[in-house]
Amino acid sequence: MTDRGKSTRPDLTSGPIGKSLLLFTIPTLVSNILQSLNGSINAVWVGRFLGENALAATANANIIMFLMFSVIFGFGMAATVLIGQAVGAKDIDGARRAFGSAVGFCFCLSMIVAIGGWVGTPALLRVLATPEPAYPLALIYLRVIFVAMPASLLGIMMMMGLRGAGDSVTPLRFMILTVLLDAGLNPLFIMGLGPIPAMGIAGSAAATAIAGFVSFIALTAYTYHKDLPLRLRGPELAYLRPDMAQLKILIGKGFPMGLQMIVMSASGLVMIGLVNREGLLTTAAYGAAQQLWTYLQMPAMAIGAGVSAMAAQNVGAGRWDRVGRITGSGLLFNCLITGGMIGVLLLFDRPALALFLGSHSPAIEAARHMQYLASWSFLLFGLTMVLFGTMRANGVVVIPLVILAIALYPVRLGFYHWMYPLIGADALWISFPVGSLTSLVLAGAVYLQGGWKKVRLMVPPHEEECREKLNADSDPAGRMSPTG
Repeated sequence: MTDRGKSTRPDLTSGPIGKSLLLFTIPTLVSNILQSLNGSINAVWVGRFLGENALAATANANIIMFLMFSVIFGFGMAATVLIGQAVGAKDIDGARRAFGSAVGFCFCLSMIVAIGGWVGTPALLRVLATPEPAYPLALIYLRVIFVAMPASLLGIMMMMGLRGAGDSVTPLRFMILTVLLDAGLNPLFIMGLGPIPAMGIAGSAAATAIAGFVSFIALTAYTYHKDLPLRLRGPELAYLRPDMAQLKILIGKGFPMGLQMIVMSASGLVMIGLVNREGLLTTAAYGAAQQLWTYLQMPAMAIGAGVSAMAAQNVGAGRWDRVGRITGSGLLFNCLITGGMIGVLLLFDRPALALFLGSHSPAIEAARHMQYLASWSFLLFGLTMVLFGTMRANGVVVIPLVILAIALYPVRLGFYHWMYPLIGADALWISFPVGSLTSLVLAGAVYLQGGWKKVRLMVPPHEEECREKLNADSDPAGRMSPTG
């Protein structure tokens, strides 16, 4: 079923592939950068105004928040693919069904998370062994965040749905709004001004909560004001009640994709534990290097997401001739953008690292050494994310999860275990490219083998819809009857 109403969505199934992918990816990349900058700015406000205990409290709270957002990210990516395939097939009603099911499911899940989080926050913080001085601050911070969780998660789900429909500019606009509100309100609510009382750590959480609520409400209003393709009206509001067929795909495909984020984060925690064994100087150097590596990962994630959304629309349209070229363009852009960033970083690594360590810190040389050994692994990581994005566009999600788990655990940790007696701490930094190369080789083998193309993700149409279409096609009168 197609939609005859106004449509403002970009068409990713025709036109120049490289230009379309680049124009779609850049807003997503900017959104990712803004999110990271927002977290860094808020950490500065909390650390400067409230001290180390408050900063430790937000760090512990952020671990829990990341786990929540990872799960929603997985469901959001599954929804992105469903919506993308439906849009590619010109089935706007199907896209709205997928979007409605995703939003309805996300709302139910977010309410459970909010209530359970409020009640279970003390136990969660104890499981994380939160330091005693930071515990009461983390408790206050997290409970305010959990109250705002439904709006935040729904906002993320809506933004990912819009990207699936081919619109990456609208999510960027409201990410800018979120960041401006959050970063601007943080110092105001922490320190207080005029009639606004000083709320301390609760003020930081309140700023984040208000930013989430305002952005979600504004995004919803904008969607209806501009009559964007995924808006639901009248009988379509019933799509918010999750359809079981849609729900099965959202959970079955979304959970492994969310688990990918958790697997990568858990690997990072393991690496931090190994780095800490090398002493304070190495730990400080690694912390600074990680700050720069965070930005090196962003093009890979943005290009991978762009490839996935664009490929999903072309899979839905049956344009398999374009899918391979989309992948090729993604690989090329990753080489140019990530490779260029790595080159610039290595050329200006000393002043970049000095931002975090100070220009006279003895840790700078150790951090530079890490950069030379490990930074280029993010180029390989980006190539892998592009291949994963293409496979994900057709609903293949378990194989990428298995590949990541193999590369990050038995390969990377195994390399460290066997090589540490020979080369010492360098085994840690070289394990990055070793793991990335392994994941790229495995992903490339699966992609070239082509079995992922045989998967079919599209939800079958409802039995009633099929019957109506059959009657309309077989009965001449049916074609002439008004549909309302």
